[in-house]
Amino acid sequence: MQFPSISHHGGTRGVTGSCHRLHLDSTTSLLIDCGLEQGAEVVSGSGWLPSAFEVQGIRALVITHVHLDHVGRIPALLAAGYRGPIICSEPSAKLLPLVLEDAYKLTISSEPAQVAHYLEFIGSLVVPVAFGQWHPVADQPELKCMIRLQRAGHLLGSTYVECDVEVAGSNQRIVFSGDIGHEGNPLLRPVQPPERADVLVLESTYGDRLHADRRDRQQQLELVIDRALQDRGTILIPAFSLGRTQELLFELEDILHRKALLGDPAVVQGDNAFAWSQLPVILDSPLAQRITGAYRQLHHFWNDEAKARVTQGRDPLGFGQLVCVDTHARHRQVVNYLKSTGRPAIVIAGNGMCSGGRIVGYLKAMLADPRHEVVFVGHQAKGTPGAVIQASEGAEGFLQIDLDGGMYEIRAKVVTLGGYSGHADQAGLVRFAQGCNARRVALVHGEERAKQALAKVLRESFAQAGNELSVTVPE
Repeated sequence: MQFPSISHHGGTRGVTGSCHRLHLDSTTSLLIDCGLEQGAEVVSGSGWLPSAFEVQGIRALVITHVHLDHVGRIPALLAAGYRGPIICSEPSAKLLPLVLEDAYKLTISSEPAQVAHYLEFIGSLVVPVAFGQWHPVADQPELKCMIRLQRAGHLLGSTYVECDVEVAGSNQRIVFSGDIGHEGNPLLRPVQPPERADVLVLESTYGDRLHADRRDRQQQLELVIDRALQDRGTILIPAFSLGRTQELLFELEDILHRKALLGDPAVVQGDNAFAWSQLPVILDSPLAQRITGAYRQLHHFWNDEAKARVTQGRDPLGFGQLVCVDTHARHRQVVNYLKSTGRPAIVIAGNGMCSGGRIVGYLKAMLADPRHEVVFVGHQAKGTPGAVIQASEGAEGFLQIDLDGGMYEIRAKVVTLGGYSGHADQAGLVRFAQGCNARRVALVHGEERAKQALAKVLRESFAQAGNELSVTVPE
């Protein structure tokens, strides 16, 4: 076998489960991500590593970001005996324990002593590395490897990984994209492609499509809120705890701030008037609250525009109208209050695909009432309750959905807002590959249709520029 080489242990059958191994020689390797398969891709035992997987010789685990489809199999890796470093960016080092703690409580044990021991063990392995700095992982006479983490713009702390490998005097630059973010994220700095790549392992989640323009998404959100105020209804936003929730809070604070500067205009319906300053924004997700708190502490990693709001005295993720719901008992009180009163509100609750979590309680109570609105800001995987509700948008007639074994009518308004994707679209992925003038590209982390479409466009775009490119789709 010729080294360096790459083997894939996830992220090849669909859009989740990323796990890639960079073999430096016959006995030494790096592991890039160790993620969980989710959604329709889940098969029995998918939370574990392949039976033939060997942890011996793994010099380091490098994490691109802390979504579960990139870190969710870390417990299985530890159970298999891995005790090496977990290398990640400085923000990811802060966020990773929160994500793994939540997963541990849900799947293994919520006993405080066990959780504390587990987190202490994780903390002893985590090695934060600053953005843009080379970090050695192998330094032998015949084998040298350094890695560099660069901002990927997907969520706070997300990176792509540059691996500079020198084997027997031959040098190669191998880049693992992780998840590349969509341009225009209100909190994050934009993606800068690698300076070069001999081999690029590239995600392809949206390799077959282009995104809607992000510039008018805040205006669309504001129009939805205006309508809810007029109807005296509640806006239910199923959202993922990490990344999407913080973007929504940031934009909601901006809308509320602007309304306050305009003199707090009221929406009038008949004899009733409801001011924007009276509108509660309810965050009903304990994990999202902990992650939002970490985002606030990490504000020095935000982009310049977002940091400027903090220096102006604003708190984009902790504003006055934000109400955090902690206990399940409090959750039930809020659901009953909003169902029985005509008080408008915005509710952000997990999970993002309505397949569990506290959003289900709100849906059961409010789906049958046309005053309310369900607003989707993210992809709904096929077969999930969220996809069923989303498909009812604009439909006429009697529709029902199964939630926790019970059938519920869908009479609430359903809206999908574009422009909130956390992934680069086809054009963004092509720009990333062109920016580093990749010679070979391996497409992962996408459905087969998306990978084939992206492969075609990559070959055509490189050929038009007079450059050769080899594109493969690993099995």
